Amino acid sequence: MHANVKTVSFIGISTIEIEVQIQMLNGVPAFTIVGLPDKTVAESRERIRACLFSMGISLPAKRITVNLAPADVQKEGSHYDLPIAIALLAAMNVIQQEDIANVLAVGELSLSGIVTKIPGVLPAAICAKSQNRILICPEECAQEAVWAGENAILAPKSLLSLVNHFKGEQILPRITALHSERTIKSTDFGCFSDIKGQIVAKRAMEIAAAGAHNMLMLGPPGVGKSLLASRIPGILPPITAEEALEVTMIHSLAGQMTNVGLITERPYRSPHHSASMVALIGGGTNAKPGEISLAHRGVLFLDELPEFSRSALESLRQPLETGKITIARASSHVTYPAKIQLIAAMNPCRCGYLGNESKECNLAPKCGKDYLRKISGPLLDRIDMFVEVPDVRVADFIQNGDDIEKSSSIKNRVIGAREIQSDRYKESSIITNSEADGHELERYLTDSAKEILYKCVDKSKISARGYYRIVKLARTLGDLVGADSIGVDHISEALSYRRII
Repeated sequence: MHANVKTVSFIGISTIEIEVQIQMLNGVPAFTIVGLPDKTVAESRERIRACLFSMGISLPAKRITVNLAPADVQKEGSHYDLPIAIALLAAMNVIQQEDIANVLAVGELSLSGIVTKIPGVLPAAICAKSQNRILICPEECAQEAVWAGENAILAPKSLLSLVNHFKGEQILPRITALHSERTIKSTDFGCFSDIKGQIVAKRAMEIAAAGAHNMLMLGPPGVGKSLLASRIPGILPPITAEEALEVTMIHSLAGQMTNVGLITERPYRSPHHSASMVALIGGGTNAKPGEISLAHRGVLFLDELPEFSRSALESLRQPLETGKITIARASSHVTYPAKIQLIAAMNPCRCGYLGNESKECNLAPKCGKDYLRKISGPLLDRIDMFVEVPDVRVADFIQNGDDIEKSSSIKNRVIGAREIQSDRYKESSIITNSEADGHELERYLTDSAKEILYKCVDKSKISARGYYRIVKLARTLGDLVGADSIGVDHISEALSYRRII
């Protein structure tokens, strides 16, 4: 018996065709998977064998060869189980080849025949929709897949239920998005009114959120740097449908979908300073997205910035500039989006009390310079705002929380500034001032603002990148008050946040 059956599986950006051949064999039967499979893919034959046995189906005592084409692409992951099993069942005439002629299938099989959850279903669904194919995926991933569009989706709980569907004995229900998943739920990120004092830092947070600017906070321990950063998601504008789809796709590929449906809030990622370069930018065996991609369209908070490894920090330089990260491997190149807002915090020195004569160590002020030197100049040049966060005064502790401005008020101003930017860049893919071309924003500078800016840049030897970042920041300051042009006040405040390195 000879049978050639083709179906489709999907991983990342590659489309794989599966061809099954069953032929007579003189000797011991064999079940072989070829086409550069890794260990997980090679183990599929045992999972499939046990799965079919649980359904009362035994493999023929013949040579079975499963070819994953193209053969020169490395195959990784357990999501090949389901398409291989489907192709094998068609080759054995358990199901009709015509029924699977236009499907794209992904899923892992348990030994009992259950189709279990896998990462990357949403990108697979988008691929299936673009090719006008039917997607077959695990039942647990159905609500994730349905957000790709109104394409046909089959989400069986087990391989047996899928076989019965093709035979017409048990029709699988149509998958539709649950109404509850369409409702955007707001997480309680805390309120800025919980933070006593730190008026300047709160103002800087508002500016950074309005234009998605990178910011570094410097101050002694316990003054509220981490607390301020944790409050910024509460003043960011709501995520758009397009952004939600982008964010969900990245988390799907990373296998970090903790619930069904779209991710409807801007990401906030806060990795520990022991995180490796691969953890930050992505990579590893399967070239998965890292923290910088998981924070796409949201905030990446790096606390204790100098304590991160030098290689990990330097790896952020290119994505902070381009908004994407390319992971290069010998066999492939994978590019993930990484349009993030970087919020970082650090102590002024290793002991943390530089400038406080009663607490600073004997190495001051040299210890402060050495500590800051752990962060390279090129990386610091990509940060728009440097904010000193001082000790909280006693008078601040007795301040009534009801008298402190709430996050909701700050958020309204941020949304207003973002709406101005959205209208300004509506003809392009740019969303915020931080992504804009600084050269284009120069036309908003008044003559007096230009004069002050040029003098400061010439005197302080600010780089070209730093110059345009000042212009972008000043444009955001103008947007917060609804100003059409960039005036002296906006340039002066923007310059006050620039650290001269």
